[in-house]
Amino acid sequence: FYTRAERASEPPERVTDRWISIPQFIGSILLLIVLVMLPLMLVAANAEAAGNLNLKHVETDFGDKNSLQRGFKYYMNYCISCHALGYARYERTADDLDIPHDLVLENLVFDDSLIGDLMENAISEEDAQNWFGAAPPDLTLAGRVHTANWLYTYLKSFYNDPIRPLGANNKIFPNVGMPNVLHELQGNVSCYDHGTGDPAQCELQHIEGTGLMSEEEFDTAIADLVNFLYYIGEPIRDQRQNIGIWVLVFLGVLYILTALMGREFLKDYH
Repeated sequence: FYTRAERASEPPERVTDRWISIPQFIGSILLLIVLVMLPLMLVAANAEAAGNLNLKHVETDFGDKNSLQRGFKYYMNYCISCHALGYARYERTADDLDIPHDLVLENLVFDDSLIGDLMENAISEEDAQNWFGAAPPDLTLAGRVHTANWLYTYLKSFYNDPIRPLGANNKIFPNVGMPNVLHELQGNVSCYDHGTGDPAQCELQHIEGTGLMSEEEFDTAIADLVNFLYYIGEPIRDQRQNIGIWVLVFLGVLYILTALMGREFLKDYH
């Protein structure tokens, strides 16, 4: 009814004139192309570099609470001494993984930390510099800096190397200043380079019976650990994706309402 009551008026000059010049329009299109293509080129370059490493594939599933719980256990038993999770708290992790607080404090916290504390490591930066030559990095965001496939392949690429100070080396990260902390589970791994002298081209062979786990069990353990690292980098990922669906629905409805309102406004000029 309000549309019929309105009176047509002369459109203002700013509406009838061209809103942007042709050179400005062309420049905007070119700028948009650059802003879109440059990140894609960088991602493609990184993917190509990663592809040369022949990365192994691993599935990550935030809905698999059993896998995340096992990964949490492995991290606290084998990784937290050196690698802190300084942006994550025990309480949030326990709640997300459906683990009672008292169970976490009793079995997974090895110092006097409280359930609401951040997950700090036990080694000091000075000791780390003396022992390893560099302070171990915080791994809270490791699952966002690296892909899950890279983390999985890296953790499976350690092998025995008596030349190295810590007795181990890594196929995709040569001369890394980190021991094979999962050697107890994995056992001995030999690197056969077939006379090439290039460790990066060597074939890793697991020696059965030298670790607490079989090769298949160790693969599952590493997958659980990577799943946990991928979760801890962005605990809200699942919620964000679910919220994103509703945001898109809202924007779709808003677009329809805006289009209808715009059509009513244009009736004044026709």
